Amino acid sequence: MATTAVTIEEYLSISYRPDCDYIDGEVQERNLGEFDHARLQTAIAIYFGARRKEWGIRVVVEQRVQVSPTRFRIPDVCVILGEPTSQILREPPFICIEILSPEDRVSRMNERVADYLQFGVPYVWVVDPQTREAWRYTHGATVRVSELRTENPAMVVPLEELFA
Repeated sequence: MATTAVTIEEYLSISYRPDCDYIDGEVQERNLGEFDHARLQTAIAIYFGARRKEWGIRVVVEQRVQVSPTRFRIPDVCVILGEPTSQILREPPFICIEILSPEDRVSRMNERVADYLQFGVPYVWVVDPQTREAWRYTHGATVRVSELRTENPAMVVPLEELFA
């Protein structure tokens, strides 16, 4: 995966296509999925979008999230309670969702998940479109699940609906 050294100001002033993470002075390309990745990302966004008024949420894809002063991540999907206060999320989303690509490595995904949790994201979900498995990460717990759940507000996302 390619990286390029730049300042935060340079990173924020450049439009990358596709957008890239910024980690401690380096711009890092993200593994992009193929059809299975894109289809699942769309299904998740549609699922949450259809329930946005009921749950009082906003759902966005590939949104910049500043997880620390020197780190910006681009989750595949973010769920936000209420309205965001800026164009770049500088407050923790309610959920960050990552969809695995065939090239993703466990160590890199664990670093992403740790960044979200340390930033204060209450729920991080990782979904594998190849195996149709999912994991829910919260502070102190990682669980393989058949449905993705949250509390306060309570949300349930059955995996089989996303893969239908």
